[in-house]
Amino acid sequence: MNVPIIAAKEIHQAIRNRWVLAATLLLAGLALSLTFLGSAPTGSVGVRALDVVIVSLSSLTIFLVPLIALLISHDAIVGDMERGTMLLLLSYPVARWQVLIGKFLGHLAVLGFATCFGYGVAVGALAATGSRIDLDSLLAFAAMIGSSVLLGAVFVAIGYLVSALVRDRGTAAGVSIGLWLLLVLIYDMALLGLLALDQGRHISAVALNAMLLLNPTDVYRLFNLTGFANVSTFAGMAGLAQSSSLSVQALLSALTLWTLVPLGLAAIAFARREL
Repeated sequence: MNVPIIAAKEIHQAIRNRWVLAATLLLAGLALSLTFLGSAPTGSVGVRALDVVIVSLSSLTIFLVPLIALLISHDAIVGDMERGTMLLLLSYPVARWQVLIGKFLGHLAVLGFATCFGYGVAVGALAATGSRIDLDSLLAFAAMIGSSVLLGAVFVAIGYLVSALVRDRGTAAGVSIGLWLLLVLIYDMALLGLLALDQGRHISAVALNAMLLLNPTDVYRLFNLTGFANVSTFAGMAGLAQSSSLSVQALLSALTLWTLVPLGLAAIAFARREL
């Protein structure tokens, strides 16, 4: 019973601090903007409006959801230690791993609600305007929302690992922003530059797959922009997808591992840390 209680406490605290409201309104506002701006020309080019929205929201998610996840998780451990609330919490009959899992589930619930509601507004807006929404596009959209929550779980876990290793909140914030820049911006630019220089001479398909799996945002991008034929036909990653042989199951497994490994390392670091 300790884990659900701690998760509920984190949800309540996020509601009180307006994190839930802020994240939901931000995602909903941007989703609506991309929906109306991106779907305007689809009628004249024969592209389904929801497919365009999936591509637009997938690109938005890569930048925004990891940042939100790191902002709500980077001080989950070190912040409570600085405030003294962690020592008080652990004075009760609760294990450290229960604290970590409870916090993780609470933060993931906050992020999941904001993502599902915020992006769900896009489908409601399209339906209200009379746009045709077929089953294939709806399934691709549902997969995009689910994988977006999973990508958020990856970065919440990474934030917990940072929080368990550093000694103050300022360092945790700096390291988290650095990791966001590395995984969201720098890694892809370096990979594209490397591929351009190599021109297919030395980097094999296996090596390319391995490099893509080393970045959770690339795994997410491949899953959403190449996993469904109706979306991949006009997605910007279609060319790269042809060079990659990663299946949908492999991509989902990679995202799951990207969540479990940092979370497990965070549990080990937290268990060994002195209060």
